Amino acid sequence: APECLMQALEDLDYLAALDNDGNLSEFGIIMSEFPLDPQLSKSLLASCEFECVDEMLTIAAMVTAPSCFLHAPPGTEEIAQSRWHRFCHPAGDHFTLINVFNAFKAASASPTLPGNAEKWCRDHFLSCSALSMAEMIREELVEIMKRIELPISEPDFGSEENLLRIKKALLSGYFMHTARDVDGSGNYLMLTHKQVAQLHPFSSYYNTRRIPEWVLFHEFSIAEGNSIRVVSEISPHLIAELVPQYYFSNLPPSESKDILQEVIDHLAPASATKEEQK
Repeated sequence: APECLMQALEDLDYLAALDNDGNLSEFGIIMSEFPLDPQLSKSLLASCEFECVDEMLTIAAMVTAPSCFLHAPPGTEEIAQSRWHRFCHPAGDHFTLINVFNAFKAASASPTLPGNAEKWCRDHFLSCSALSMAEMIREELVEIMKRIELPISEPDFGSEENLLRIKKALLSGYFMHTARDVDGSGNYLMLTHKQVAQLHPFSSYYNTRRIPEWVLFHEFSIAEGNSIRVVSEISPHLIAELVPQYYFSNLPPSESKDILQEVIDHLAPASATKEEQK
């Protein structure tokens, strides 16, 4: 449909993948080297700047592969939730996926009986085939990074600075996928389309007391009850810092936009001072 094509071109423009003539920019050409959606390609390239490539490669592989979480058989839902809880990261689902992948890799490398990874996955209600696919996707992305001579930073997962860098890399590509809890009960209003969505049951925030106000999400699914999947907490200050001004100005009016505008206005003097110093 023409409107879908126009929306796609607009999204590429927001991601700085197009030049003024509507052709791929130099940045867009590099983005197109990756067999990923443009937003994920942008986040992966941004991770080179923010020095969190190792972690971003894992996130990219995990969200590209099928979901690793299996629907628990009837009567085992609580057991599955308790097993998954071991991997939960307070920063959100993107970071939880890193924990799951690292644990899977450790189980696969364990010098115990053959088939240990499959048993480990069954015990934790995880899909071994999905995690194996994520492992292959990650290896392919690493090869592409090496072929086009992009830097791959050393793993540093867990430190506060590293978590902040990962969030910045994610926001560089997914600033169009931000939402705010408008009533404190998990009803998230998406800033772009002003649709209301709820957390997907596989989210680490689901059925918890701590519901973050501002989130970044990987995808929105109407088919699964208007839910947002792979959700991580984000601060409005970080959104205000990284959102392109021309995208922000085109957002529909909302209370969330007003809040962000106040943050941007507050940050403006400091940004101007930094620019002068630069």
